[in-house]
Amino acid sequence: MTTQQLVAEIHKKNSFLCIGLDVDMTKIPAHLLQQEDPIFAFNKAIIDATNHLCVAYKPNTAFYEAYGIKGWISLQKTIAYLNKNYPEIFTIADAKRGDIGNTSTMYAKAFFEDLAFDSVTVAPYMGKDSVEPFLAFEDKHTILLALTSNVGAFDFQTKKINDHEVYQHVLETSKSWKNSENLMYVVGATKATYFKEIRKIIPTSFLLVPGVGAQGGNLQEVCKYGLSENIGLLVNSSRGIIYAANDENFANAAAAKAKELQQQMAGILASNAS
Repeated sequence: MTTQQLVAEIHKKNSFLCIGLDVDMTKIPAHLLQQEDPIFAFNKAIIDATNHLCVAYKPNTAFYEAYGIKGWISLQKTIAYLNKNYPEIFTIADAKRGDIGNTSTMYAKAFFEDLAFDSVTVAPYMGKDSVEPFLAFEDKHTILLALTSNVGAFDFQTKKINDHEVYQHVLETSKSWKNSENLMYVVGATKATYFKEIRKIIPTSFLLVPGVGAQGGNLQEVCKYGLSENIGLLVNSSRGIIYAANDENFANAAAAKAKELQQQMAGILASNAS
């Protein structure tokens, strides 16, 4: 999916909502545990109930890898179902990969070719040659960890080097990498006050913003500083949507929570356009 197609979908749905498919078998409705593939059954129900309200889905691969080969098969079935039935949806493999060049190439092939995701999250710590193999894939996006929503982000990401914080060096340096137009960035919603400075460095790049909802991020604050001329935001909610209920009505409950966020986003987009 190209950035232009993503922006068109955002305007069509009046939404820049991303739903995280972080499936914990201890939290899904008990009746699904009788299914042959409970994880896929859960994901399929969530997707069918919410696809008209969001523009992206983001499975965190750890929640699938934890269940071994069965979990990986569930992930494969989930992305295949999305690509076949909802090709307009932007898909994100939240895998946080990144290694020496030839290894990164194999990671990229796994997510972009075998699983056919539109994008993958990548850690920048090993630098240029660990990220450029991901950027080499046409019409695929690499989402670089820049400023994350967890408490430990302050251990390194906001430390200063020559009067600039480390995350600012990451943003500035990444712009010089080959095919950097294929970059997006992770910026946590709990760091909303940083968005103004971030937009000075990357004014139009898309930002994947986790942390709205259960982690305490504020959508209005994120949009106040983070919206760009091409929207430039994918705001993710995981637990707050997919675990809205744990009974047989779970998918409808998830849709209701997604609708709340979508309506807020529609209002923000309307205000921004006027």
